[in-house]
Amino acid sequence: MGESRTELVAWVNELLQLNYTKIEQCGTGGAYCQIVDSIYGDVPMARVKMNAKHEYEFVANFKVLQNVFRAKKIEKPIPVEKLVKCKMQDNLEFMQWMKRFWDSNYGGGGYDAVGRRRGAPTDTPATIAPLASASARTGGLSVAGSARSGGRTPISGHRAASTQPNEAVQALQAQLREMSGHLEGLEKERDFYFAKLRDIEILAQQQMEVLESEGKDDPVLREIQKILYSTEDGFEVPEQAVDEEETF
Repeated sequence: MGESRTELVAWVNELLQLNYTKIEQCGTGGAYCQIVDSIYGDVPMARVKMNAKHEYEFVANFKVLQNVFRAKKIEKPIPVEKLVKCKMQDNLEFMQWMKRFWDSNYGGGGYDAVGRRRGAPTDTPATIAPLASASARTGGLSVAGSARSGGRTPISGHRAASTQPNEAVQALQAQLREMSGHLEGLEKERDFYFAKLRDIEILAQQQMEVLESEGKDDPVLREIQKILYSTEDGFEVPEQAVDEEETF
């Protein structure tokens, strides 16, 4: 319950014989569909595109998942519009729920993930990564700028003006490097506190199990659990995420 993203990615890879490296990659919808298939064995995997690379393909995968949820009477809303953006927090929360659902309903035994998808390609899907994309774009500008400067030497009167685009690109690249380092620090800090909350959750759960086995109860522990779990269902995407450029 409440596994970290690293634990969840490892579990998905082992169960489905995939090679995902980030929880965001589950936003393509294919992994969610096949996790449910491992439980029921009747998800139309032929309609699921495991190597989807475009948002419209992600949406099509989630439509398959929604149909299965409806057929199995699984009363869990699927926030498709958020998941297909391949953001870490949204997919982490939904995968945590999916793992709990799987733990409660999986019948055991082996699951032939490759056979169920009939050997369909499962190339690691492209995910939305603003920093990487911006870096690639600025890299393209840098090459273009160097190509122009590598031609005939401009008249001295225009030399200063011709170097301005390169200076602007270099400034942007420096800003990107700074932002990337800042983001890495924030991720480490987030993971640090998440690990602490995870330890508290495990400790509270173990103590509650001991009390329940003895026919006792602890209102304080129940309140602690209520606080821990309310953050999952009550989480809202930061307002700044709404302003981000949507993909195709």
